[in-house]
Amino acid sequence: MLYIKKVPLPCILLLFVISMLAGCAGKSATGNLTASATAEPQELRIMSYNIRHANPPSKKGVIDMEAIVRVIRSENPDLVALQEVDVNTVRSGKVNQAKVLAKMLGMHYFFAKAIDFDGGEYGVAILSRYPILDSQAIPLPEEADPEAEDRVLARASITLPDGRVIYFGSTHLDVMSAANRLQQIKKINTIAASSQLPFILAGDLNDLPESLVMAELGKEFTLTCQSVCEPTFPQDIPNRTIDYIAFSRASPLKVLTHKVVPESYASDHLPIVATLRF
Repeated sequence: MLYIKKVPLPCILLLFVISMLAGCAGKSATGNLTASATAEPQELRIMSYNIRHANPPSKKGVIDMEAIVRVIRSENPDLVALQEVDVNTVRSGKVNQAKVLAKMLGMHYFFAKAIDFDGGEYGVAILSRYPILDSQAIPLPEEADPEAEDRVLARASITLPDGRVIYFGSTHLDVMSAANRLQQIKKINTIAASSQLPFILAGDLNDLPESLVMAELGKEFTLTCQSVCEPTFPQDIPNRTIDYIAFSRASPLKVLTHKVVPESYASDHLPIVATLRF
């Protein structure tokens, strides 16, 4: 005959309470896991893409927003820096491209105007999977060639799932004047040096890895293409690197991967993607 030892009722109640407390130990008052219970490295997938106002080089005058969406969606980034973005211009059908891309991809967005153009605006943008706390359009200097096209840095503070807050920036430096580019990168370096938050920068910097401009950038930032930076332009026969992703040297970040995406239809630039880990 099976013998079952009786356990006094107070002991049963005590065991029940201990079990409940153990189950709640890893949760906050809102029922979510606390940081200590989910202390895993945070990874971020970053993309930079000069989209040529969504006009494929092989199709003059055609706007193909779906093609840009397909490229971005295929890489599943958390943060995207876009350049050559049209907002309400005639040539792009009076469409706010930043807003439309964000809606199609289910992301947050911020557009920073560089210039007025063709009845609308033209500049750079940020797409984010995570909430944007605040954002700024910061004009970049051009004293070396004041007649050059105005350039801007779009900077947003982003809240990550683990509660960290970072800065993310998108920019497109002067295409004609190396002296202007040097002034512009020095301005961005000053901004990064004064920031207490990790700062990830991405964009079309219009200069080669061995240039003075990129050497200047290296004083405050680390490139994700650490050994060899593969060509990103032009899209059909890429022969020079002008698109980059970088992060401030003070940031607790590590590069896991970096690649150039071999997509040659949607734009005249190849997009780049990097995975970073805190």
